[in-house]
Amino acid sequence: MAELTSMMNIGKEMARKLDSVGIGSAEELVRLGAEQAFLKVKGTYPNVCLVHLYALEGAIRNVEFNSLSEGRKRELKEFSDFLNG
Repeated sequence: MAELTSMMNIGKEMARKLDSVGIGSAEELVRLGAEQAFLKVKGTYPNVCLVHLYALEGAIRNVEFNSLSEGRKRELKEFSDFLNG
């Protein structure tokens, strides 16, 4: 199983947060997807923001989060906005 910190955009702090909510490997993050992983993290760490969601998606796609398509960024923003009520 690959370590989370081996993934693009995932630093030690984000890896620690993911691990604390039961996402302990790169494979688990990919299996869950960015939105579900973000939901888990946000439940424990309510201050995580849209940039964290972009970082998770970028990690899953193995791209810098700034390189995500505008369409995908828009979808993720809508998801984040929905969560924030």
